[in-house]
Amino acid sequence: MGKKIYVGNISPDADSESLKALFSVFGKVEKAYIVADRQTGKSKGFGFVEMSSDAEAKAAIEALNGKSCGGFTVKVNEAKSG
Repeated sequence: MGKKIYVGNISPDADSESLKALFSVFGKVEKAYIVADRQTGKSKGFGFVEMSSDAEAKAAIEALNGKSCGGFTVKVNEAKSG
């Protein structure tokens, strides 16, 4: 089973497809989505990506955390299970 990754400080212009494309460089993306406000439908600025393997998830986290994506410095780490 793969890992779920938290992605914070996402550009308001980003969508699930662009998030999936960004992470697919590091392996198979099982699922990618951006959390939206229920009332406005606008992005809350964070999302989650599920990678197919732990190794792929680790590579993506190491490569993308603290990097600029769409003019925003994204925070990428393992999602906390809760």
